[in-house]
Amino acid sequence: MTRTAFFNLLGGVIIGLAAGLVYTWTINPVKYTDVSPDTLRADYKTDYVVMIAHAYAADANLDLARARLATLKLAGPGQFVADTSTQQITAGAPLDDLRALNALATALGAVPPPLP
Repeated sequence: MTRTAFFNLLGGVIIGLAAGLVYTWTINPVKYTDVSPDTLRADYKTDYVVMIAHAYAADANLDLARARLATLKLAGPGQFVADTSTQQITAGAPLDDLRALNALATALGAVPPPLP
């Protein structure tokens, strides 16, 4: 590679990076929007409930788990967790997820499905 070709390539890379940064920061910046978990799609709500169940399994803080579930604005959070456990059994979820979901459902006063 000749010296001229190297400097042309280096100049092109620098100009391309500069143009990309200008475009991303000024012309088309990311717009952050505050959304609550109750607006999540159903599959993301399931993932969120599984994460809450794992957090409950780790710290056994039922008040915190209830507060986290309250962000989903569910009519019956205990039954929702039990239903999620049923869905996860059907989907073949890991046993750790199922145990955490069943423990949380029981703590919330719902009757979880039997584990496989």
